Amino acid sequence: MDTTTPIFSKNDNLKFFRTLNSRVNNYFKENNLDRTGNWKLHLKTVVMFTIFLTPYFILLAMHMPIWEYLLLNVVIGVGMAGVGMNVMHDGNHGAYSSKSWVNKFMGGSIYILAGNVYNWQVQHNVLHHTYTNILGHDEDLEAGRIMRFTKEAKWYKLHRFQHFYSVFLYGLLTFNWAITTDFLQMKRYLKRNLSYGEFKKPAIRWTTLIITKIIYFSVWIVAPLVMGIAWWKVVLGFLVMHYTAGVILSVVFQLAHVVAETENPIPDGNGEIENTWAIHQLFTTANFAPKNWFVNYYTGGLNHQVEHHLFPNISHVHYGKIAEIVKQTAVECELPYYEFKTTRAAIISHFRHLRDLGRQPQVA
Repeated sequence: MDTTTPIFSKNDNLKFFRTLNSRVNNYFKENNLDRTGNWKLHLKTVVMFTIFLTPYFILLAMHMPIWEYLLLNVVIGVGMAGVGMNVMHDGNHGAYSSKSWVNKFMGGSIYILAGNVYNWQVQHNVLHHTYTNILGHDEDLEAGRIMRFTKEAKWYKLHRFQHFYSVFLYGLLTFNWAITTDFLQMKRYLKRNLSYGEFKKPAIRWTTLIITKIIYFSVWIVAPLVMGIAWWKVVLGFLVMHYTAGVILSVVFQLAHVVAETENPIPDGNGEIENTWAIHQLFTTANFAPKNWFVNYYTGGLNHQVEHHLFPNISHVHYGKIAEIVKQTAVECELPYYEFKTTRAAIISHFRHLRDLGRQPQVA
């Protein structure tokens, strides 16, 4: 990874973000609204945790055929992704509540989703939100040799088939969190002295990671074994749960950034990015299915990625309204506002983009 930190241009016309920020501030002021979550988010939290945990307690309490057992684990995976997108995400952005302890508590739900707060905040809040779609800095673009997400990434022959095999790899996202990713990220981030907010001693970070992993595997592996569920069913159910959540989360995030319409800016010789940070977000991010109630509800507003990237500390329950302001302001300033009308259109664009990136560069 390139360790030279990109610098966003300070020479761009700042009219866009100044105007946008003023309009969004006026929206909340005129409507007497808090920027954080409200009763809708609180109710949704109950719904998502119910979907996530109810099947877990049912499979612990009842003996059932394997197909029912696996079906319940699919539902758990759906709930797992739902909690991550709606509760954990807002919490770790400080957008769930005006009270910091509530945000920490809700953000801490990542521990039962297989992740780690410190790693997620550095990888997502710091690297992804700051250096969106910049290869070598935004780790969402990093997939080793097996996937090629940008034209700048090295091409290998296996990439010719990545639009076919990618979905199978996407399902490993949260499974890798649980097994290896958290340990590798923590080692890397601590070595670079990266942090989001308070910098704690490495010993505290490692201790927290180890203890939470022990608790996690006790809940999802040990407890079912103790309740008499066969080990192979436990392992199979664990994989099904993670695969379901992994596919959902990966696809949702990929539709926002890895599509033909979005760009992958490259720093110039001085390490400077062409646009200011706010305008950079418009060129590197896309929305999808903005008018679809179910998509809006279930994805925690992550289909409104443009609004989320410009205002990460505003709860997703407000994105539908401020999207109108963002789009209008972008159009007035003659800036892009990438948006797919449907999820289907975004999925087609993503996999076509993977296919194009998989072609040998000289014949692409």
